[in-house]
Amino acid sequence: MADAMDAILDQWARERPDLDLQAMGINGRIARLRYRLQQANHDFYRRHGLENHEFDMLATLRRSGAPYTMTPGALLKASLVTSGAITNRIDKLEAKGLVERVRNGGDRRSVQIRLTPEGLELIDGLMAPHVDNVARMLAALPPERREQFDAALRVLLESLEDTSIR
Repeated sequence: MADAMDAILDQWARERPDLDLQAMGINGRIARLRYRLQQANHDFYRRHGLENHEFDMLATLRRSGAPYTMTPGALLKASLVTSGAITNRIDKLEAKGLVERVRNGGDRRSVQIRLTPEGLELIDGLMAPHVDNVARMLAALPPERREQFDAALRVLLESLEDTSIR
């Protein structure tokens, strides 16, 4: 079974037979897969009135556990975006009534971001359909192949990620 990357690799093999193109094929397939998965997730989130990053922030707060509160710095670290972007994202979710800024008693500079009851209800209601959507996207792989794929991706990510981020 051939895919679009096979055609690209065939062209390169014809033009540059001296190159080992296997890594390029894997990288290209991962890039194309990432795009397809992001698009499917984007479509799912849009049907529920959210952007990808909004879902991510709500899910990050929810999985942090009760009281579903984090500092903007912790959210920044979890999302790996700029501080300006995180502030903008918090502002938008706050305007939608899904998060709120909670000042820390005596220190007015210290603020926490907390899911509102509406934000908690929304993310809790979306998690099961989200998990089903992701499972649907991976349905072409039987369970044992998923485990192998997951293990291989973990090895690659561990070799490429900055360990100070964890």
